[in-house]
Amino acid sequence: MTTAQANPRNLFTRQCLVRRRSAANGGNDAGQNNSPRPTRNITGPQSALTDFLASHNISARQIRDDADARRQAAADQARTNGDSSEIAESSTTASRRAPGGSKKSAAKEKEEQKAIEKIKASKAFKKRKKHIDDDEDEDDIARAIFEQSHAPLPGQMDNCEICEKRFTVTPYSVTGPNGGLLCAPCGREIAKEREGQKPKKKPRKQTGGIGARRTTQSRILDGDVGTKSLATLCVQTLAKNVDLAESLGDLPEHLVDKIGRIFSKRRLLKPETLPLFIQPNTEMLHVYDGAKLREDDFISIFQVATKLRHFKVRCAIQFKDEVMDYLLSRDTCLETFYLHGANLLSESKWHEFLAAKGANLRRLQAYYTDLHFGDDTIVELKKHCPQLQRLKVENNQKLTSDGVKAIGALTSLEHLGLQVHHKITTEALTECIAGIGANLQTLSLKIFPGAGDEVLEAIHDHCRVLTKLRITDSETMTDAGFVKLFTNWDNPPVSFIDLQKCRQVDAAHPRENPDKLGLCSEGFKALMAHSGPKIKHLNVHACRHISRAAFEEVFSETATYPELRSLEISFCEEVTDFILGSIFRACPKIKDVNVFGCMKVKDVLVPRGVILVGVPNAQGMVTEGIH
Repeated sequence: MTTAQANPRNLFTRQCLVRRRSAANGGNDAGQNNSPRPTRNITGPQSALTDFLASHNISARQIRDDADARRQAAADQARTNGDSSEIAESSTTASRRAPGGSKKSAAKEKEEQKAIEKIKASKAFKKRKKHIDDDEDEDDIARAIFEQSHAPLPGQMDNCEICEKRFTVTPYSVTGPNGGLLCAPCGREIAKEREGQKPKKKPRKQTGGIGARRTTQSRILDGDVGTKSLATLCVQTLAKNVDLAESLGDLPEHLVDKIGRIFSKRRLLKPETLPLFIQPNTEMLHVYDGAKLREDDFISIFQVATKLRHFKVRCAIQFKDEVMDYLLSRDTCLETFYLHGANLLSESKWHEFLAAKGANLRRLQAYYTDLHFGDDTIVELKKHCPQLQRLKVENNQKLTSDGVKAIGALTSLEHLGLQVHHKITTEALTECIAGIGANLQTLSLKIFPGAGDEVLEAIHDHCRVLTKLRITDSETMTDAGFVKLFTNWDNPPVSFIDLQKCRQVDAAHPRENPDKLGLCSEGFKALMAHSGPKIKHLNVHACRHISRAAFEEVFSETATYPELRSLEISFCEEVTDFILGSIFRACPKIKDVNVFGCMKVKDVLVPRGVILVGVPNAQGMVTEGIH
C-alpha cells in the first residue's frame, strides 16, 4: 500500500486546493466559469486567533503553500534517491492536481468538499467570519477549521514540528509557527518567546465599587469635598510610601498634625514610624493612636524631644509608672498634658507629676483613667497648678460630687469638661459653676441625667463669656428652665450649643410629656432668639418634643442665621421636607445637616455644597447637594 493510499484525506485536500487555485487563476478545467470572484470588504474587530497569526505573518494560505513546498521537496529528493514509494506519492499527487483525476479521487474530493460546506454553515464559522481579514478567503478559513478538527487528539502520538521527536499529545500541547504541535520542551521555549513579544498590560485601576464609594463617603463626612489640595496629595503620598521616608523635615505644625492623623487612621503609627514625628526641636507632639507604642517608645519621646511643650497621646495603654518616672527625671516643662487610655498609671504618680510639673501646666486632659484620678487629685490641682486654664476629665470612675465641688476652687479655669460615672448632685454642679463661672468660656457636661434647672439657673447667673455650652442626656431639666436660661441672659450669643438627648425618658409613653421635660418648643425658640445671630454649631439630637410649628416659626421666611454651619436634628420627628428647605434658605452658610430618624424627610432638594446625612438613598446615607 502506498503513502497516497494510506492518507486519502490529505491527498484529496491537496487536490481540492489545486482546483480552487486553478479556478482563481482563470482556468476552466474544474468546470468553473472565468468570472473573477467578487471582493469582500469585511471590517470589524479581529479574533484572538487572527491577531496571533497576523503578528507572526502567518495565514491559512501560507500554511498550505509551505506544506505543498515541503511535499514537493520531499518528492524531488525521493526521485534523486530512487525511493519508489515517494515517487508514487508524488505522481499520485500530480495526477490529483491534473484536470482529469480518477473517479475515486473525485468522489473523495466531493466528500471532503461536503464536509467543508457543512463547516461553512456552522455557527462557529459564521461567528469567526465576522472577524476575518479582507485578504482571507472563506474557503481557506473553513479548510483550516477542517484540518484543525482532524489534528491529533489528546492521548495520540505526533511528531514535534521543531525537533521532530515523537511525543504524546495533551490538551496543553502548544501549536508551532507552522500550525503543527510541539513537544513539552519546545512548547515552553516558544511560550517564553511569545511572552516576551507581548507588551505587558498595566493592572486595571479600580474606578468604582463598594470600596470607592466608601472612600468617597468618608471624604464627605470628613469635610474633604471637591478637588484635593496639593498639600493633601503630598501628605497622602507620604502615607503610602512611609517606609521610604527618613524625616519630615521642617514642615509646618499643621501639616505634621495632618500626617499624624492619617497615620493613625491607617494604623501606620508604630515604633518604626514614631521617629518621624520626634526631633530635638519638637515642641508639639500629637499621637492620635498610640496602641502600638511600647513603654520604651514613650520614654524615647522624652529622650529626644527635649523642648517638648505640648504632649497629647490617645490610646496610651503602655504609659505606665515607669514612663512617668522617666518624665519626672527630665527638665521638660510641659504646658499641655493630654493622656487618653493610660489606666495603668497609678494615682500616686499623678500626684508626683502635678507636684513636679504643675507650675507651668495650663491644660490637663485625662480620659479613661478608671480609678486612678479622683477627688484627691483635684485637690492637688489646687495646690500645684496656679495657671491651669483647661481641665477635662472624662470616663472617670473615681471622681465624685466632692471632687466636682473642689473644681469650683480652681478660679483660673476657663474651660471645663466633665463626664463621670458617679451620680453628681445638682448642688455640687451649681457650687462648681458659681465658683468658676465668671471666667468660664466653655462648659461641657456630658451625660448628667440628674442635672436639673438649678444648673441652668447657675449658668444664667454666673456665666458671662461662654462661647460653648454642652449639656447632654439630662432627664430632669425642663423646657421652662431653658426658657429662663436664654431669656435676658447677659452672656453674648453662644456659637456652639449641644443639648442632645435632653428629653423625657419614658419607655411606656415616649410621646407624652405633660411636665415638659427636656428641651421643647418654647426653649428651642428662646435659644434661637438669643444665640441665633452668631450660632455656628447647633445640636438638638433626639429632642423629640420640639413641634413642627416651632421649627417653622424659627426658620420662617423672615428669619436668617448667617453663621450657622452645622445642624444636628436627628430623631426630631416633626422635621419635614418643608422645614428642611426652610433651613437651607434661612442658613446661607450651612454645610452639613444630620437628619437620621426623621422619617418625614423623603425628597428634598439639597443645595450645592451642602451635605445632608441620614436620608437613605442609592448612594448611601450621605447626600452632597448639587442644586
